[in-house]
Amino acid sequence: MKREYTIKKIAGAPDWNAIETAEIDTLCWTQPLPIQAFAQVCFDQQALYVHLRAVEKDIRAEETDALGSPCSDSCMEFFFCPVAGDPRYFNFEFNLNTCHYIGIGTSGADLTRLISETPSDSALFQPKAQRTADGWEIFYQIPFCFIRRFFPAFRPEGEISGNFYKCGDLTVREHYLSWNPMTSETPAFHRTCDFGSIRFE
Repeated sequence: MKREYTIKKIAGAPDWNAIETAEIDTLCWTQPLPIQAFAQVCFDQQALYVHLRAVEKDIRAEETDALGSPCSDSCMEFFFCPVAGDPRYFNFEFNLNTCHYIGIGTSGADLTRLISETPSDSALFQPKAQRTADGWEIFYQIPFCFIRRFFPAFRPEGEISGNFYKCGDLTVREHYLSWNPMTSETPAFHRTCDFGSIRFE
């Protein structure tokens, strides 16, 4: 049974205390670990606003390069299909250094990495990450003008699909967590069949 999440519509700056929290609590492919993660998303007329938070002791944050691999580090991710019926999805992956991997495709096999070409593009998502008392968190936005570069028919309404992930390929405790359960026998985040239901309020 797929999980469901409702993206709250806001006016003004997000009040994260009033935003529904999705628990990224489905452990995949490893033994139980003392790591937890949570996701929140809201929207207005211009953008999606994303807040991801991890409870994690041994944080790895080595990747900084524009072509770095944030999933090697302590990493949190948001994958979503913006338009129902279109098999393409975005993947947004960030580490504590805000090193990111943003891609588009229909699977891991045909994924295209999107690289910022201008300073205005690189500032588009406005990522802000910080350590917390028990781990780390990141905030960023996904402007609708960016989504419509690839999905002109996108509207922030109705139901789409997606998943939230927490991972760390080279961390002290290798881990893979998801919001909606994954069904593959080996690590595989790029499977839209494992996405949950996400609905705009």
